[in-house]
Amino acid sequence: MKRNLALILVAALLALSLSACGSSAPAATATPAPTEAPAATEAPAATEAPAATEAPAAAEPVTLKVGASSTPHGELLEIVKPKLAEQGINLDIVIYDDYVLPNTALQDGTLDANYFQHAPYMNSFNASNGTDLVSAGLVHYEPMGIYSKTLDKLENLAEGATILVPDDESNQTRALLLLQQEGLIVLPEGASVDTAPSVLDIVDAKGYNIQAAQADAVPSLLVNSAEGTIAVINYNYALNAGFKTTDALAIEDASGNAAQTYANLVAVRRGDETRPEIVALVAALQDGAVDTFNANTGAGIVSIK
Repeated sequence: MKRNLALILVAALLALSLSACGSSAPAATATPAPTEAPAATEAPAATEAPAATEAPAAAEPVTLKVGASSTPHGELLEIVKPKLAEQGINLDIVIYDDYVLPNTALQDGTLDANYFQHAPYMNSFNASNGTDLVSAGLVHYEPMGIYSKTLDKLENLAEGATILVPDDESNQTRALLLLQQEGLIVLPEGASVDTAPSVLDIVDAKGYNIQAAQADAVPSLLVNSAEGTIAVINYNYALNAGFKTTDALAIEDASGNAAQTYANLVAVRRGDETRPEIVALVAALQDGAVDTFNANTGAGIVSIK
């Protein structure tokens, strides 16, 4: 009996011991959720490469519209046309057969320039028409001459013969000074370009019949005139009519101031004389064009530089 009781006590003590030792292990601490990795920093957007700098565009060709008489002015312009094209200037040449239209066309803007006249004519035109044309540069001088279809010497001019002269102020003055130079008329003392004598100022016509006509018509009037008639003709109109300097019975004395006074010029509207295209045009005409023209034609005009 005692033995059984002892066994029971031992078993009880053992159970208590096991109970104390078998307490549940603390709940496992939850492993913290991993911290989210920071969002990946976006790579900066690629900077666009700067657009390639375009090469400057070539300058657009400039068209320069120039009025001229056909000979020699139109021919001289044709000589310089290729040189100007190399500089980006397209030369548009408009031919006129009178002395009025190229100036009115220049004044109203139809033309950029014209090339046919000298300063006395241009100045007279300005005064009469209220225009404001100026010289962009002198190019050449054309000696005015006395021509006949039948005579070979002025000494053979018959008494009472008809002498044709231009009717515009500047060219008429020039013609009368040439006739006085050759002893065919007498003008007032001191007559000059500045005093601008006209047929009304002739002191002594020495019996000759002095008739004025439009400058461009003088050559045809001479061709259709009575034998023995002579005419004072502008050089370009003489060339157009088939005359050359060597055919003239007399020409102006170029040793005086005639070359500068009557030098043919490039005319423009005031303010345009410094336009680059105009400067290039004058430079091209002054740079050997006259010599080339003379070599090609035997004309004998005089270069002014």
